[in-house]
Amino acid sequence: MSWENEINDIYRRRELARQQGGEAGIARQHAKGRLTLRERIDALVDTDSFDEIGRGAGAPEHGPNGELTGFTPANFVLGFARIDGRRVIVGGEDFTIKGGSPSPAGLRKSVYTEDLALQYKLPLVRLHEGAGGSVGGSGGPSLPAPVFAPSRFRSVAQTLKQVPVASAALGAVAGLPAARLVASHFSVMSETTAQILVAGPKVVERAMGEKLSKEALGGAGVHARNGTVDNGAPDEQGALDQIKRFLAFMPDNVHQLAPVRPCDDPVDRAEDLLADIVPRERRRAYDMRRVLQAVVDLNSFFEIGRGYGRSQITGLARLNGQPVGVWGNDCRHLAGSMTADGAQKAQRFIELCETFHLPIIAFVDEPGFMIGSQAEQDSTIRHGARTVLAAASSTVPWASVMVRKSFGVAQAAHYGPEAYVLAWPSAESGPLPVEGGVAVAFHREIAAAEDPDAKRRELEEMLAQRQSPFPRAEALAVHELIDPRETRPMLCRWIDRVQPLLPQLIPPAAR
Repeated sequence: MSWENEINDIYRRRELARQQGGEAGIARQHAKGRLTLRERIDALVDTDSFDEIGRGAGAPEHGPNGELTGFTPANFVLGFARIDGRRVIVGGEDFTIKGGSPSPAGLRKSVYTEDLALQYKLPLVRLHEGAGGSVGGSGGPSLPAPVFAPSRFRSVAQTLKQVPVASAALGAVAGLPAARLVASHFSVMSETTAQILVAGPKVVERAMGEKLSKEALGGAGVHARNGTVDNGAPDEQGALDQIKRFLAFMPDNVHQLAPVRPCDDPVDRAEDLLADIVPRERRRAYDMRRVLQAVVDLNSFFEIGRGYGRSQITGLARLNGQPVGVWGNDCRHLAGSMTADGAQKAQRFIELCETFHLPIIAFVDEPGFMIGSQAEQDSTIRHGARTVLAAASSTVPWASVMVRKSFGVAQAAHYGPEAYVLAWPSAESGPLPVEGGVAVAFHREIAAAEDPDAKRRELEEMLAQRQSPFPRAEALAVHELIDPRETRPMLCRWIDRVQPLLPQLIPPAAR
């Protein structure tokens, strides 16, 4: 007896699953300017590389004689794929079915996504658009999970310790998907189509009396500036492209090293602009991003978190093909001082590099922790101290380039253990910036002077000489005092020295 009827039933289910929420549901998605989940996956991964898992998961409908009359697929799609030739796990909510609010099979597939990434030790990509549970339930059994059931968040936490996790918000994301979105090493949201919400506008209005649109409540104008997500992107394709760039710097898992690429940017490239980019007038600002881009491999700098913690610049780059973490101060924002949000951003950056064995290069222009009433209300010292301790506890190689200021307790966050320290002639360092130190230590002398302003300037100039990098170099308090144009060649030689040390950072169980 043939199994042809059952075999045909399998193909019929697969075909119905490919139709997602049907023509009407797909049309509604497109009418709002958004791609469907399957279209997003196709736009992200290499052509024909998506190998789907669980195509038959869903809810069938049968006629009176048991024949298949319809099939609603699980509203979560997941599978293996390749991005630039490298295997990944990718999954996301299908908003065309129940608005992405999880069906029983959809929830099960969603939870399974982390398990697959951990089992195969592959990077995990989540493409989010959907809500969490609904008060009406998911349509499945009404019994709650047993008390002995493992937490569904355990595997979420485990992935963050084992494999790179990158997530994108591409539509409205609320509840459980929102929690998963931010539980990532890198997160990005489409500025034109996405919102991130703990609860939607109707729930907020009922509970809090606030009447707000989804965009006002949780759009990119809110979350790309408060650190909920790392980056914003102009549209869905831009968000997917950023995920590709992020993953290109990452190893597959913590038991591997990040991939080194061939580099055609000369290691001895010396940029003349570095010789005079730092003004002699210490209060004048300059563009630190130009410094970073002039030193790392051309066009390799990928900034993470530009919209928040703006006094600190963090990102990934390559140096002679080696992926590295890059951190600098933006003196054009609050003089580069470490704010509470800047400290949190820097701590997260250090932890990312530590997890995936990336050497860190710090370009230091740190005047210290931000001061003032708002800084005290923000608990800047608590967050700043945690950043200092994260640096002190790190095991990856560090190189620190003293570009200009290096003051106070905050400066310690920019120098990891056994850091290779280079200083530019513009560098100045000490317990306090000259201006603040003079105001505190010499306030009586300045007040008694015939010309207080002239006296203050005289004292500031005198003490500034004591903060010169030349005495530090003479005392071997830095490894080298260099011509700024030597920065790339010196750092490329350093990378060559530390690369043989990186395999020692791989967890012992993987050796």
